[in-house]
Amino acid sequence: MTSIDEQILRATKEIIVKFIEVGRVSPSSFDESFKTVYQTIYESVKQTDRKPSQE
Repeated sequence: MTSIDEQILRATKEIIVKFIEVGRVSPSSFDESFKTVYQTIYESVKQTDRKPSQE
């Protein structure tokens, strides 16, 4: 696992914990919510990580 992957995982965890704290995510929907948030962060990071010549 790369440093970027670890940072994405850590950010996802923090966001999900906050969502649970404010009641936007219930523990029963954790699995689906975690996957959605992780994928969103992953795509955002990887999109900004691309070189302009790859667009």
